Order: sequence, then C-alpha cells, then structure tokens
Amino acid sequence: MALPMLERKKYKIGKYEIIAQPALGSMHMLRYTVMFDGKRLGALLSMPTESDCRFLESPPVVPPLKIYSVTYRPGRPKKGAPPRSNPNADGESAGPVIPWSIKGQQRF
Repeated sequence: MALPMLERKKYKIGKYEIIAQPALGSMHMLRYTVMFDGKRLGALLSMPTESDCRFLESPPVVPPLKIYSVTYRPGRPKKGAPPRSNPNADGESAGPVIPWSIKGQQRF
C-alpha cells in the first residue's frame, strides 16, 4: 500500500512568502521555508509567524563574548614567602565563606 506524498504549498504572511513542503525523513512534518523578494531567509519546522519572519530577516545584534573565569587561581608562592595559615579564634582554618554550610563541618 503506497502512502500519499504531501505536495508543496505556498502562502504569504505579510510581505513574506512561505513554502511548506514535507521534511526529509518524515511523512507528517512540514518544513516551512521563508522567502522575501526571492531570497531565502531560513527554514523552520514549525509554522512561522510574521514575528519569526522578521527575526529571520534581521536578527538582533549579539554582543561579543566576555572571558569568564570561574575561579581565581594565583600562581605558586615565591621562595621565602610566609605560609598562608591564619586560623580563626575557634581554631578553624580560614577558608571561603559559604553561607549555606554548617558551622564546624569538615570539608574533604
């Protein structure tokens, strides 16, 4: 039994022309190609709105990436530098303050 092949359909949303055709490898999904003045802007697998078409025509400006450092790790101490040990009044070593930690809890 041969299944019927879906045909291409053309329609317009505002000033954009939409061409709906079967997506590759699928019998029921459609690929919507957005055209403007004969130029292909992009394709979507869901029915585009006029807002989607405008976004494809002129996407927003993306700011440049910033270098993001998760932790600050200084280099090795210089020779002859005093050791970094300054215990608190309770005898605990001074470490990073974590507000949700339990006081006196051992960290391994």
